[in-house]
Amino acid sequence: MTTAAQHRLLDLIDGPPPKEADGYLDALGEADAPAPGLTQRLMRTSALPVVYERYWRPFLGRVAKGLAGPSMAGEHRFAQRKLELRRGSIVLDVACGTGGFTRAFGAVVGPEGLAIGLDASLPMLARAVRETPAGAAVAYLRADAVRPPLRDGSVDAVCCFAALHMFAEPEAALGSFSRILKPGGALALLTSARRPVEPVGTVDAVVGRLSGQRMFGRRELRELLRANGFTDVAAVYAGVTQLVAARRT
Repeated sequence: MTTAAQHRLLDLIDGPPPKEADGYLDALGEADAPAPGLTQRLMRTSALPVVYERYWRPFLGRVAKGLAGPSMAGEHRFAQRKLELRRGSIVLDVACGTGGFTRAFGAVVGPEGLAIGLDASLPMLARAVRETPAGAAVAYLRADAVRPPLRDGSVDAVCCFAALHMFAEPEAALGSFSRILKPGGALALLTSARRPVEPVGTVDAVVGRLSGQRMFGRRELRELLRANGFTDVAAVYAGVTQLVAARRT
């Protein structure tokens, strides 16, 4: 049975309506989005979702961010503050995994709004659906994160944490985020950042390539965002990560 939140999501879809499947809408069907690296392939296994929110993501985040970097709670606070969500907002959580951020967003936007969790991984989405209370202002969508099938200017905010550097086409993803955001809409990212001191920065880039991840230069991501219609770009660096906020012009 299609929920009220799924009905609202269907109104935002650009193209053929995705099929309902086990508590989420599926725009991929038998197809699959690219998984260029080992980490993305792991995301599609049945074992990782069980430990993802409680162990995997906090542990890898701490390794990448360093001891002085923000905790998971700090990441949530950054996203909530920079996205400026309120009752009635529509927010897209790209590469939502098991839905931790998506559920938190749904609690903020309330029944007047909508939090959309998008992921390509069937096991991740299955876990996200199980963890989401009935009646929440949350709808999950299985789709390609690089090209979300949403209408132009249909969402108030986009969040993409710990994923952009793993996409096969991160530049195209930024273009998609710009396209689906309303003018003035907010973007929050957590992604990679090469350290600026050599030869450490080169080592970061090599390790990234070997693991199938893009290690963004600190100026590089700012320039990509501006080229895709974003302004007010601000970043906080921790270890080999950057927390970035920007606004659609």
